[in-house]
Amino acid sequence: MHLKIQNTKIRSALAVFLTSTAFAVPAWAQEAAGSDSDVIVVTAQKREQNLQDVPIAINAIGNEKLDQLQVSELQDVVKFLPSVTIQQGGPGFAQVYFRGVASGENANHSASLPTVGTYLDEMPITTIQGALDLHAYDLARVEALAGPQGTLYGASSMAGTLKLVTNAPDPSGLYGSAGVEFNNVAHGDFGAIYEGFLNVPIAEGAAARLVGWYRDDAGYIDNVLGARTYASSGITQNNRLLVEENFNNAETYGARLALGIDLDDNWTIKPTLMGQVQNTNGSYAQERSGQTTGELQTVQYNPEGSRDKWIQGALTIEGKIGSWDVTATGGHLRRKTETQSDYSDYAYFYDALSGYGNYFYDNAGDLVNPNQYIQGIDRYKKSFGELRVASPADAPLRFIGGLFAQRQSHNIEQNYIIDNIADSITVTGTNSNIWLTKQKRVDRDYAAFGELTYDLTEKLSLTGGLRYYKFDNSLQGFFGFSGGYSSRTGEAACLNTDGSTRRANPAGKPVPILVDGSPCTNVDKSTSDTGFIHKLNATYKVTDDVLVYATWSRGFRPGGINRRGTLPPYGSDKLDNYELGWKTTFGAFRWNGAVFQEDWNNIQLSFLGANGLTEIRNAGVARIRGLEMDAGFRTGGFSLNAGFSYNDAKSQRDFCKIANATFNCSTAGNELLAPSGSRLPVTAKVKGNAIARYEFPIADWNGHVQFAVNHIGGRRSDLRPAQNSIKGNLDAYTTADFSIGVKKDAWDIEAFATNLFDTRGVVNTGVQCLETVCGTGKTASTPTGGAFYDVLVKPRVIGLKFSRDF
Repeated sequence: MHLKIQNTKIRSALAVFLTSTAFAVPAWAQEAAGSDSDVIVVTAQKREQNLQDVPIAINAIGNEKLDQLQVSELQDVVKFLPSVTIQQGGPGFAQVYFRGVASGENANHSASLPTVGTYLDEMPITTIQGALDLHAYDLARVEALAGPQGTLYGASSMAGTLKLVTNAPDPSGLYGSAGVEFNNVAHGDFGAIYEGFLNVPIAEGAAARLVGWYRDDAGYIDNVLGARTYASSGITQNNRLLVEENFNNAETYGARLALGIDLDDNWTIKPTLMGQVQNTNGSYAQERSGQTTGELQTVQYNPEGSRDKWIQGALTIEGKIGSWDVTATGGHLRRKTETQSDYSDYAYFYDALSGYGNYFYDNAGDLVNPNQYIQGIDRYKKSFGELRVASPADAPLRFIGGLFAQRQSHNIEQNYIIDNIADSITVTGTNSNIWLTKQKRVDRDYAAFGELTYDLTEKLSLTGGLRYYKFDNSLQGFFGFSGGYSSRTGEAACLNTDGSTRRANPAGKPVPILVDGSPCTNVDKSTSDTGFIHKLNATYKVTDDVLVYATWSRGFRPGGINRRGTLPPYGSDKLDNYELGWKTTFGAFRWNGAVFQEDWNNIQLSFLGANGLTEIRNAGVARIRGLEMDAGFRTGGFSLNAGFSYNDAKSQRDFCKIANATFNCSTAGNELLAPSGSRLPVTAKVKGNAIARYEFPIADWNGHVQFAVNHIGGRRSDLRPAQNSIKGNLDAYTTADFSIGVKKDAWDIEAFATNLFDTRGVVNTGVQCLETVCGTGKTASTPTGGAFYDVLVKPRVIGLKFSRDF
């Protein structure tokens, strides 16, 4: 197991418990379905199949390989998935993209749903702001399904699906494993990981699996001393009390309990309970070179960090009715994130531009420090259920289909605070809020789906799939300023029962408060729609080891509500995928690949509008043409695996602020956001990786040495040329990993280094400023400029791991 140890009795006791309660694991358990044996079994089409027989573009990394590649979190595994890109600002807050399907979304709580679905076993775990950052331990495999997976996986799988499949309880024996890792981050601190699992037979045909982990990620960014004076008031602030080296550390701990119970020869029940807590401190972005800081440094004037905790319960019942397989599955997820964010850059630059600081005074009428910070609490609930049936897999005519329902809610609370401001400009019901967002968002999805496959000959099969869907999404609550601070937005825009606002009719009867904690209600909207998506596939087996296929599939993403009440809801966007692929095995050599074209229509484009509020418009059309390949070779103790992707993703029509049938952005009130031919942001044209491993005997031990390299090409930071010129392009970078180790019987010892050459690759970038004046200056000393932040790949990590199977 990989955990971090700190000097506390609780953590020491946890390590002792996990070590002392582990038992023997038989050697075959390392080669279970989905591990790195010669045959990798996947469930991409909701049946167990050999990966080489699945006619879709899929990458799968098994249990052993995940450990060999030092994978502990989502961003670690994405390095080795050529079709996948991740963009994150820190642990727990990641957006995942497939095949360049990204428009540079402003991924906040009131914006679009993700384009990629993430599943934990049978349950979708994609919350409205992205996927859970699950610690990757005791996973049977990770499956990356590129291209629309809409017929089987639904709304949040428009561009692809990422499946995390856990190891199931095993009734064959009592065994377990435990391990420890110690590591050091270059330019930073020391960390460690502890992990362990215990598999226990509890009766004939029944077993339990208990898994636990604790991880301490060391910090490597320094918060250095800084001071600033607000131009309007002359008030000076500094961050002396927050200066700290390596202040962006993180702590992650959690557990999973799974049961597997065979009711009889045909029916099995599998309940699972899983939870995790992740605490982070500081910022994971350095201030860009050329500002007031050095490398791996930042100047933050308010505490930053997060606490992300979630618990998930799921139940799957599998059985047979006659010769047909029946699966009933459901689950419930609760997640709560508490965040602290420094917002003082915005206050400082806005003050320099407009005298912002002169608006903030206390009850005595004296000016106060306009320093601003955000405290957020986001509560998520997600429930789902699916019932499906599947005909015999060996019949010439095969069917799989079922019913699906899902409801996810997001209770949003964002407090924008300026300490000690007067009661008259404080949002009603808060202590010192200049702004409050208190909303409840609910997204509901219902579907009936099915795929039918017919073997025309022994070599040629045709598949048709259809998913009929309905979504019903709503947003209610409050956002904005107090009535004493703004006469137009916030409390002034709260609704009366006759449809008027408080500003227009102060004496009107207010509508009920719909979200607890709101001073009143100024948004109450919903949108719904129905439709269907399809899939057509032809698969031809040239030989038992060579398969080719052609697919036309479609995915969609539901529409939603713009929280600014004067804007209409935004509609669904859809992705059509045309793909030719191949799966081949020639003895010790494997070569798989696909060429594709994806047409993305009615794109949900999000951007900051008036008052810095996110707006979503169906604003354009894009086309992505690409190539994906992965290859593997093994002989004796040597193996070589490589993956590659090429994505040419461009807009096909002008992106207008307000969409219209002619794509004419010069109409009244409209604006050209990005001209036709603009390259889509976030995803590189070229991404690739290679892993070479050699295993050899050393006396009576088995040794290994491994080298891996990953390359990410250059990327745009924003679809819109004006904004991209402000933030800048993201340069290409290459990282390398190295490991060497020995194994004997139950013992495994390994030394490793990730990002061996300490590369400073930028994975995400952002700026705090007023969008209209960002480009006028790029240093903190330029009053009307902005503060630019780059999130980097983690610096070089050197570590030592010990594990023992029992």
